[in-house]
Amino acid sequence: MQRPAKPANERERLLALQATRLLDTPPEQAFDDLVSVATTICGTPMGAVTLVDEDRQWFKARQGFESREGPRSESFCSVAILEPRRLMLVEDTHGDARFADHPAVNGGLRVRFYAGVPLLDGEGLPLGTLCVFNDRPGQLSESQADALRALARQAAHLIELRQTTRALNVQIRERDWYEQQLNQYSRMLEEQNADLAEQTRTDPLTGLPNRRAFTVALAAAIERAARLGAPLSVALLDLDHFKTINDVNGHAEGDRVLAETASLLRAHFAAAGMAARYGGEEFAVLMPDTSLDRAQLQCEFLRQGIAALPVGLVVSGSIGVAQWRPGEEPRRTVARADAALYRAKHGGRDRVEVDEAP
Repeated sequence: MQRPAKPANERERLLALQATRLLDTPPEQAFDDLVSVATTICGTPMGAVTLVDEDRQWFKARQGFESREGPRSESFCSVAILEPRRLMLVEDTHGDARFADHPAVNGGLRVRFYAGVPLLDGEGLPLGTLCVFNDRPGQLSESQADALRALARQAAHLIELRQTTRALNVQIRERDWYEQQLNQYSRMLEEQNADLAEQTRTDPLTGLPNRRAFTVALAAAIERAARLGAPLSVALLDLDHFKTINDVNGHAEGDRVLAETASLLRAHFAAAGMAARYGGEEFAVLMPDTSLDRAQLQCEFLRQGIAALPVGLVVSGSIGVAQWRPGEEPRRTVARADAALYRAKHGGRDRVEVDEAP
């Protein structure tokens, strides 16, 4: 028996076959059903969906025999794909010189009748065949031949659909991966933006909220106080003679004094209220639910704490306190606390003054 010729476009054909990823895959009911219908229509006991690989033929679906593959050199289907647009019909292999000494004719299957239609991909490349065969000579009517061609087209569509589904699954997985990356990137940007926002609201030296953050907090506290009818007090603290501390001891010592003052403020108002660095050596304190008398007392304790700071230097602070009045703008409350602070500084420093003006 002569070795069958190969198609002129064999390289492209094999690449197309590999792209299907069908070779050596488990049986699938859809292909089995096509073979079952084909053998029933054509009246043969055997049939197959055959893929013609480089050196073998492999059966994606089969009926009437057990082998899963065989040598390409002994394949009827390798001959059928040489004319990809035609149904190959061999009514009696004993009378066909191409197959008279064929192993499948003289061996176990003893094939006498064969009909195969090439399975074409979207580019018209033959991947294999849908074939039926018998151990007795036979014929196909015109309607049987048409049906076999139609079933072969369905098998080819099934292969193409399988590829399309796999490609879509890959795209879905890739899309999911990109969405995960985008979500992760968005979360990272949100975290960075939150960090940036925090930086814009935090004084880098002391770690306290800055003037901007205090202004926002004061507006929110006033809204709450107005809604609940609750008292609200504000204090401004200025470290006395701070320029002298910097000039005599250096800015590093001045920064240390500011940091220690911030720690004291943070501890003093941790349970309720808020302390912020208002600018330079000046700090602001927000005291919700706090009357003017109580705020004055708290600030007196704060003044004593400043005098006892563990910095090895003489440090004192002047404090002005004001209580928010219903309907008053935030800046007006701060201005009255600032006026009280001005009186404390000009009254000898190291003292607490309150705004009691009507």
